[in-house]
Amino acid sequence: MMTSLFSVFEPSSSIFSAPLNWISTFIGLLFLPLVFWAFPSRWSWFWIKILKTLHKELKPLLTSYHTGATLIFISLFSLIIFNNSLGLLPYIFTSSSHLTMTLSLSLPIWMTLMIFGWYKHSQHMFAHLVPQGTPSILMPFMVIIETISNLIRPGTLAVRLTANMIAGHLLLTLLSQSGPELSSSLLLFSILTLSLILLLILESAVAIIQSYVFTVLSTLYMGEIN
Repeated sequence: MMTSLFSVFEPSSSIFSAPLNWISTFIGLLFLPLVFWAFPSRWSWFWIKILKTLHKELKPLLTSYHTGATLIFISLFSLIIFNNSLGLLPYIFTSSSHLTMTLSLSLPIWMTLMIFGWYKHSQHMFAHLVPQGTPSILMPFMVIIETISNLIRPGTLAVRLTANMIAGHLLLTLLSQSGPELSSSLLLFSILTLSLILLLILESAVAIIQSYVFTVLSTLYMGEIN
C-alpha cells in the first residue's frame, strides 16, 4: 500500500489511545539521568552557560521589563531546541515540524502581547501603525500594511519553524530511501553516505538556529509594545 511521503512526519501508532508521535515530545526526558538534576556535571554546566549567554542577548531587548521576563523566552528556546534535536534521531516524530505545536506556541504569545499592549500602551500602539516621517497621503496605506503585518506575525513564526524543520527531514528521507538502489556502486553509495552526513550536520545547525530565531523574534515583538 502506497502512502504519502509526508506520512513519515505523523505516524499513526498509539498506546492506550494516546498517539506516540506527540508522546515523543516528552520522551526525551527519559534520556537524562537522575544525577543531571541533582548534581552539577559538565553537561549541566555547558547548558547553563548557553542559557546565561542567551540571557545576556535577550536582556537589552527587554530593558523596560523585569529581569525575570527573559526566563519566559529562555524556557521557550529550551523547549524548541529540545524537540528539534530530538527529531533528528531515527523513528522519532518531530513535533516542532507540525503547525499544531508551532501555532500553539506563537499564537498565545502574540495574543498576550497584543492584549497587554493595547490595554496599557494604546497611544504607542496607534503610533506604531504609522512610521515616523511617513507622508500624509500614504498614512492610510501604511496603517493597512502595518495592521496586516502585525496580524500575520504568529503565522509567520509558526510557518517559518515548521517549514525549515520539514524541508531538511524531507531531504534526509528522500536520500535515505535511494540508498538500497545504489548499493551496487560503491562510489555512488559513498557519495550518498557523505551527503547524508553533511545534511545531518546542516540539520543540526538549523535546529539550533531556528530555535534562536523564534525566541529572538518573540522577544522583539514584546519589546515593540512599550
